[in-house]
Amino acid sequence: MQTPPAPASSPASAPLMSHRQILFVIFGLMAGMFLSALDQTIVGTSMRTIADDLDGMSLQAWVTTAYLIVSCISTPIYGKLSDIFGRRPLFLIAITVFLIGSLLAGMSHSMYELAVFRAIQGLGAGGLMALPLTIMGDMLAPRERAKYQGYFLAVFGISSVIGPLIGGVLSGATTILGITGWRWVFLINIPIGIVALIIVIRFLHIPHFKRPVRIDWWGAVTVIVAAVPLLLVAEQGRTWGWWAFTSVACYVTGVLGIILFIVAERLMGDDALIPLKLFRSATFSMATVLGVFVGFGMFGAMMTVPLYLQLVNGATPTESGFMMLPMILGLMISSIVSGQVIARTGKYRVFPTLGTAFMAGGFFLFTFATADKPVWFMMSGMLLVGLGLGQLMQTLTIASQNSVGPRDIGVATSASTFFRQIGGTLGTAVLFSVLFTRIPDTLGAAFGNPTIVAGVKAAAADPAVLADPANAGILALLQNPAGLGTALDGDTSFLNAADPRLSQPFLVGFNDATVTVFWVSLVVVLIAFVLSLFLKVDPLRKTSAMQEAADEHAAAKATERASEAMIAQHAADTMGALVEPGLDTDEFERPGRA
Repeated sequence: MQTPPAPASSPASAPLMSHRQILFVIFGLMAGMFLSALDQTIVGTSMRTIADDLDGMSLQAWVTTAYLIVSCISTPIYGKLSDIFGRRPLFLIAITVFLIGSLLAGMSHSMYELAVFRAIQGLGAGGLMALPLTIMGDMLAPRERAKYQGYFLAVFGISSVIGPLIGGVLSGATTILGITGWRWVFLINIPIGIVALIIVIRFLHIPHFKRPVRIDWWGAVTVIVAAVPLLLVAEQGRTWGWWAFTSVACYVTGVLGIILFIVAERLMGDDALIPLKLFRSATFSMATVLGVFVGFGMFGAMMTVPLYLQLVNGATPTESGFMMLPMILGLMISSIVSGQVIARTGKYRVFPTLGTAFMAGGFFLFTFATADKPVWFMMSGMLLVGLGLGQLMQTLTIASQNSVGPRDIGVATSASTFFRQIGGTLGTAVLFSVLFTRIPDTLGAAFGNPTIVAGVKAAAADPAVLADPANAGILALLQNPAGLGTALDGDTSFLNAADPRLSQPFLVGFNDATVTVFWVSLVVVLIAFVLSLFLKVDPLRKTSAMQEAADEHAAAKATERASEAMIAQHAADTMGALVEPGLDTDEFERPGRA
């Protein structure tokens, strides 16, 4: 019997994409991610103007919540569907849905409409956040990936800096090209998105090898049942009351959803939305847990620090965006440096520990903040936090991707992003809850400080202070002390340009409440630091997931052909001639022979 030919893997082992093709794809992915990252910072800066114009200040939280919830729950769904149907169609769908949502949001006539349209945007944003890193995981080996991921963090950093500036300019304009200024906050996404679509359609051609799968419909339903109530209560619990009937109903529904989700994923096995087998990897499990804590600290810093700069340091939203530059600079520097080190050495074990240590150092510095500290003090802490984040964001993603096989890159990346978003949502909700719970106490303590009170009384007795309209808001509050505890819950513009002696107790009170928030963040990051010491890392693969999948596909085809050849040869050897053995065939040689 002939020996079957060995599977020929050399054609499959040739690079599937050139460096030039990879760069063009990265440009398209960066444009898509820029859409999502820029949108969040622009809208945050402009929300007050939008709410005033649509007469719905009390409803603005729902606009944010709708976007956040839908983007969060759609992230793992995009990851799984892209594993099944390919990255390119899902990424194009994500961009298109986001642009449709942007167009509709720019045409909103009420806060209710805006909340619905922001939810549509969030449906696209879930793919814009998860798929670029997934596609990177496909194209590049883990060691190479670290070099390129610095570009994505640069996009994140740039959008964080220019977002508040653009948002302030657009929302501050009465009209632009005959359209109300704030509507351009959403409409500006259209040209950026069209560029992203063109690049993706032209250059993003990643081979996709089909395989038989089941779509995890029950997983998609149960993850919504689990995540939506918990995210909703995290965002709205402070308003409803943490133990109000609505909040308790959300807790119960969320826990029930988690149980049903685990059952559904166990039954679906490898075809699950988030396969439970991923958590058998100690590396993936620890990276996921670290991602939750890092998301908590990251979003906590990025949400509370700008607010602190605006209220305590008197910065405008645009100015506070520029003051965040040290954090962005630190993030970019540490990302690029760690990426180069990982690419050259293939080692990344030290970066999660160093990253959490830097973040802890930044939050520890924040705990010494006082209302009279100069701006550079806070900026020093921001630099440390940024240096930590830059080492963590890419290494945790690389660790998650490197711990799974090529067929699970999508679900691993989206699961990592999903849990980091969950951590960020919890961080924002918990820290703001702590902040506004502490403010009445810290304001009371500030107004009980003899030195501060003496300054307030001196200012209140000054005729020039009494005659200045900028002081009217504080003077009205001083005449009604019962409202002092909630004075910072809503509009804080009464502090703008007020006499420093009158505003001092409010600034001191807010500073002291924020310091409590920084202590909570510090504890969370220190827990992450301890956990990072137990992170087990696998050697980084030198082959991309796309190349591995192509090689596996080629090997499977070669094996199939070899198997078919063996079967054919075996049939020939077994069957032989189509005549019974031992039969005299002479009589059949000449017809008509007697």
